[in-house]
Amino acid sequence: MRAIQIDRFGPPGVLGLVEAPPPESLSGDVLIRTVATSINPVDDKTREGAIGEGAPPLPMTLGWDLAGIVVDGGNSGLKVGERVIAMSHQLSSGRGTWADLVALPARAVAVAPQTVSLVEAATLPLPGLTAWQTLEWLAVSAGERLLIAGAAGAVGGLALQIARARGVKVDALVSRDAQVGFARDQGADLVTTDSRALQEGAYDAVFDTFGAFVTEAVADGGRYASIATQAGPVPDLSSRGVRTTVNQVREDGAGLGELAELVDSGSLRLRVHATFGLHEIQAAHERFLQGGLAGKITVAF
Repeated sequence: MRAIQIDRFGPPGVLGLVEAPPPESLSGDVLIRTVATSINPVDDKTREGAIGEGAPPLPMTLGWDLAGIVVDGGNSGLKVGERVIAMSHQLSSGRGTWADLVALPARAVAVAPQTVSLVEAATLPLPGLTAWQTLEWLAVSAGERLLIAGAAGAVGGLALQIARARGVKVDALVSRDAQVGFARDQGADLVTTDSRALQEGAYDAVFDTFGAFVTEAVADGGRYASIATQAGPVPDLSSRGVRTTVNQVREDGAGLGELAELVDSGSLRLRVHATFGLHEIQAAHERFLQGGLAGKITVAF
């Protein structure tokens, strides 16, 4: 089968399309034929060697996101031919999704949304679960005020839509003027590119996607969650009664199922900036590195 692997760290040129043996399915696994995947920041960091000792041994198959067709459902209840999505925690499991066939634990797999293509669905797993799980930790409920820093990015844009679907009042900090319209269209009240425009102590919770550390914005007794692991821990706000965390995503098929329902109900809109073929994987990474994306870079098998 075909797989995208690296045998050394470096620029996109180290990515190679190779012939690899099919995966061995363990008890409780689902075997999936990949239709599409997408590129995430963690894939870029892994390829260039920025992960360090936390990376699986070389050569490695990259990839976290997966949308595809069930080849063997095992005892999962999923039927052969069923459309599914999944996220593999590639760094800890060593199971990359950039391959024709992928075997993953059934607990990491969910039925794909029915109202979008599998290419579109491939944009959902990692950023969607990151948004979902972080919002669960923040425990924001209808009527509360949430600030999302980076509200037009892959994770932040989904978090904004999920929060609005729950009746949360959302304000948005975005990085450039071109992103203001998206955040407003998704229901954000205040949208700004200037952190100085944020009202001090106004928010029950803050969802920080890029290490903005706008800690003055959270109310005393509130919650502050960052997903920017590279930026380090959130400053200690315990003197103000503020709980903090740096959240890291985990495999979660049940969460993916909830996200798929939001897509099918029209509450969650997925964004594809551009789609590349498998043989164009180096070009896909080059485009990812250029930035200025209005959606995710997807790769179709």
